[in-house]
Amino acid sequence: MSAADKVKLEASWKQALHDEFDKPYMIALGDFLRQEKAAGKEIYPPGPLIFNALDSTPLDQVKVVIIGQDPYHGPGQAHGLCFSVQPGVATPPSLVNIYKELKRDLNIDIPNHGYLQSWAEQGVLLLNTSLTVERANAGSHAAKGWQPFTDRIISVVSEQRPHLVFLLWGAHAQSKERLIDTSKHLVLRSPHPSPLSAHRGFIGNGHFSRTNKFLEQNGLPPIDWRLPPVQS
Repeated sequence: MSAADKVKLEASWKQALHDEFDKPYMIALGDFLRQEKAAGKEIYPPGPLIFNALDSTPLDQVKVVIIGQDPYHGPGQAHGLCFSVQPGVATPPSLVNIYKELKRDLNIDIPNHGYLQSWAEQGVLLLNTSLTVERANAGSHAAKGWQPFTDRIISVVSEQRPHLVFLLWGAHAQSKERLIDTSKHLVLRSPHPSPLSAHRGFIGNGHFSRTNKFLEQNGLPPIDWRLPPVQS
């Protein structure tokens, strides 16, 4: 049995990424994660949620891609979707600024939670470029093998899907533009929504309305960016 056959993953993604799991870098990454857990380190998100972005947004349903960097490294926050936190967890500062731009752009009321699962289920791939992190140690797994894997994900959606919108917020996300076929996809760039940079051009970027306009122009339903209430 190959390494890929052991992975629990949504079927369309498993087929598209099957060869990646047998590559040396991915086998080494799996060994590293097992060793870290055996040493008693807390790894976020929990194992079943590491591939939540892919499980929540099948390849044939992707319409929008938002690229983040690292899972949140505090207890109970990360659940495998970039910028999103689990119900009952305080909304992180960058997501607060995303909500402020949604309010300014589309007059969507700011929700009292940071759970973005409903976006993922509408076709918004909320992809961090590292899919795990050690508790209280930001960026700790960034060089352990996730980058070639998530680069491959970006390449696959660019190759296999038509008329996507890529939202590249900040320098790290924008470094991935080299993987995107800009002749058929809309790429929108702005500063990161972090409090350090949001007011240098993230607030006011209009990305949410521009995304929906592009989708509608290409015969696709727009994203409903409003978030339903959640039970904490």
